[in-house]
Amino acid sequence: MAIVVAAAAGGVAAQAKPDFSGRWAVEPPAAAAGQDGRGQRGVGPGRGDMGSGWGSLITITQDANRLTVEYAFFTRGDMQAPLKFTYALDGSETRNTVMMGRGAQAQTAKTAWNGDALVITTTHSFIDPASGKPAPFEVTQTLSLESPTSLTVETTRAGVRGGPTTTTHTTYKKI
Repeated sequence: MAIVVAAAAGGVAAQAKPDFSGRWAVEPPAAAAGQDGRGQRGVGPGRGDMGSGWGSLITITQDANRLTVEYAFFTRGDMQAPLKFTYALDGSETRNTVMMGRGAQAQTAKTAWNGDALVITTTHSFIDPASGKPAPFEVTQTLSLESPTSLTVETTRAGVRGGPTTTTHTTYKKI
């Protein structure tokens, strides 16, 4: 009997983590009090939150070692490749560099599993214009599957230069 219980417990511990792979589109929430007509929290018409930090249409690929998020940021006329971010699933640090504005923007990230949720903590670096010194800030994105066709991304952005920390929830539907 003890062997059966131990084998069952081992099977639960070795259970596979969720696979977030697929093409996902933002599912706009129903308009509610305090939200604009597009169903986004905001201060006025056309002003919403920053969402997941990724696009409204994303492609996620995942294997045993890494998760990659890709989305179009630029328009076709910009002739720029989609943005692509890769994260190591073993918790080791990954580095992603994006060409934006005045040059390359580097960011480092680490992942951790919290049950069936994948937590990605990314450190963004920028130079504080007031002091001229580096002023890194963190963004944490927690991915969880509500169902095989519903992905939730909770994004927490640390306050920058004394600003408040903010948290948003974005729901994607598999397409």
